[in-house]
Amino acid sequence: MIVPMKKVFLVVQNKDADSAIKNLRRLGLLHLEHEQDPKSREISSIQDELNLVNQAITVLESVAQEPRLGKIKHEKQEGLKIVSQQIIDAHKRYEHLKEYSVTLKSHINQWERWGDFEPNDIQGLKKNNIYLRFYEVLKNQINNFPKGVVIKNIFTQGAAANCLVVSIGCPEIPFKEIEPPKISLNAMKHRLSEDARTIEFIKKNIAEHICYEDDLLILKNSLDKDLEFYQALAGMGRDESLTYLKGYMPFDAEMKLLTAARKEGWGILLKEPSEDDLVPTLMRNPAWAALIRPLLKLLEIIPGYRELDISPLFIIFFSLFFGMLIGDAGYGLIYLFLTMFIHKRIGRRVKDKSAFFLFYVLSSCAIIWGILTGNFFGHEWLAKTGFKPLVPALNDVSFIQAFCFFIGAVHLSIAHSWRAALKAPSLSALADVGWISIIWAAFFLAKTLLLGDGFPFFGKWLIIAGLTLVLFFTSPQRNILKGMGVGLGTIALGLMNNFTDVVSYIRLFAVGLAGVAIADAFNSMAAGINKGTIITLVVSGLIILAGHTLNIILGPISVLIHGVRLNVLEFSGHANVSWSGFEYKPLSEK
Repeated sequence: MIVPMKKVFLVVQNKDADSAIKNLRRLGLLHLEHEQDPKSREISSIQDELNLVNQAITVLESVAQEPRLGKIKHEKQEGLKIVSQQIIDAHKRYEHLKEYSVTLKSHINQWERWGDFEPNDIQGLKKNNIYLRFYEVLKNQINNFPKGVVIKNIFTQGAAANCLVVSIGCPEIPFKEIEPPKISLNAMKHRLSEDARTIEFIKKNIAEHICYEDDLLILKNSLDKDLEFYQALAGMGRDESLTYLKGYMPFDAEMKLLTAARKEGWGILLKEPSEDDLVPTLMRNPAWAALIRPLLKLLEIIPGYRELDISPLFIIFFSLFFGMLIGDAGYGLIYLFLTMFIHKRIGRRVKDKSAFFLFYVLSSCAIIWGILTGNFFGHEWLAKTGFKPLVPALNDVSFIQAFCFFIGAVHLSIAHSWRAALKAPSLSALADVGWISIIWAAFFLAKTLLLGDGFPFFGKWLIIAGLTLVLFFTSPQRNILKGMGVGLGTIALGLMNNFTDVVSYIRLFAVGLAGVAIADAFNSMAAGINKGTIITLVVSGLIILAGHTLNIILGPISVLIHGVRLNVLEFSGHANVSWSGFEYKPLSEK
C-alpha cells in the first residue's frame, strides 16, 4: 500500500536553524521540499569533494576483479582526498596511454610494409632539394607520374600500388600524398613496448589503492549526508528573525514529530496534502509483495502518491508470466542454482536480499510450468522417453492461446475492479464495471476471430451493457448530454484498445513457444550429428551447450520485455497507474 502522508510546516528562530536540521535528521521522518534553491559555499565545496571521491570509487570498481594488493589502509579525510586525486590522475594517464597505444598500433600496421626509415632523414634531404614522397595509386596509374621522378613500388595491395617517389625539386604530382610518420617504425615499436610496460605499472598501482576502497565508501556516505544537511539548511525559507521549512512525513509518525517539536520549541503545522502538492511515495507491503521492489528499482519506476500500489498483483502475475515465458524446468533449475550460488558468494555483503528471494520465486515458477508442460531442456526428447506432462492441455496450441486471452481478461478486469472499488459509492464506478463487460466481450471476440470459436449469444449483450455504462457513467453529471459526450470520447479512445490489450497477452504463448522450438531445434541438430564417435559426441555436446545457453540468456531478456510490459503498460493503463511518482527520502543520519 501507499502510505498516506502529512504535510508539515515547521518554523524556528534563525539561531536554531542548524540544531533543528540536526534534530530532524536524527528523527529521520521528514522528506524536505526546499523553499529556495539551496546554494552555499559549503555545498559547492562538498560537491567538489564528493565528485572527486565518486570518480576514485568508480576507478577502483573498474579494477575490482584485480587481486587486492596490500592490507586495508585507513586514512583521515584529507589523506583520502589526496589518495582520490592520485587514483584519478593515474587512471587518466592509463586511459591516455591506452588510447595512444591504439593509435600507435594503427600507425605501425600502416607503415610496417614500407619498412623502417628515419623521418628526420627525409627532412634533411629536403634541405638539399631532394624530395621523398609516399603515394598509394592504382597500378594502371603509375605511368601518370610526371617525367623526371624516380618511382619505387614498395608493395601492392589488391589493385593499389604503394610507391616511394624521389625527385629533384618538388614537381606537382596529381595524386594525394601520404603523410609520413613523425617517428621511425622502430621508434614506434619501442614506444609501444614502453607504453605497454607503463600501462601495466599504472594498472598495478591503481590495484594497490583498492585497499582504500572501504574508507572511500565511508567518506562518500559521510559527504552525502553532509551535502544533504547543508542543502536542507540552505533550502529553508527566511523571514526576518524566523526560518521555516516544509516537507512530508508518514501519517503514523505524527506524534513522534509533535513530541520533538514541543521539546525543541518549534512552531509546527500538520495538514493533509492538497491536490496540487508533489507528494513523495512510500510503499509498505507484506514481505511476499515487497519482493517486486528490486524490479521496480531496476526499471526506476514508482507509482504516484495518488495512484494504486499494484505490487501484490505485480509479483503474482509477473511470476506467472516468468514461468510461461521461460517455460522449461531445466532452465528454471539453472536460474535457481545460479541464484543460490550468487546468494552464497555475495549475500553477506548485500543489505537488501529481496532480489535473491525474487529469483527463487521466479525460478520455481519456471520449474513448475516446465513440469506441467513436460519441458526439460526441450520437449521432444522428453516426450520420446514416454514422459507425460501433468497438464497435457497446456501443449495444445488452441487451448494455450485461449488461456492467454483468459489471463489477459482476468488481469485487466482486476484493474477495473480495483478502480471501481476505490470510486464507490460514486456512480462513476459503474463505468469501470462497463469496461469489465467490454473486456470479456473482447475475450470472446478474440477467440472467435483468432481461434475460430463461435461467438456466444450473450456476447452482444456484454458489449451493449458495457457501452451503456461507460457512456452514461464515465462522467455522471446533471447535464446528461455533456456527460454522454465525455463517455463517447472515452469509448472512441478505449474500445479498440481493450481488444488489442486482451490479444497482446498472446505474447506469453508465442515467446514461450519460441524458446521451446529453439531448444528442440538444437537438440535435434545435435542428435543428427552424433554418430557415436568421440568427435561427433563432442560436437553434439557443444551444439547443445550453445543452444541452451542462448535460451538461458535470452529468456530473462524476453521476460523483461514482455512480462514487464504486460504489468507496466497494459495492466497499469487500465488501473490508471502512470508511474509518475518519486521516492520518499527523509532527511536522516543513515
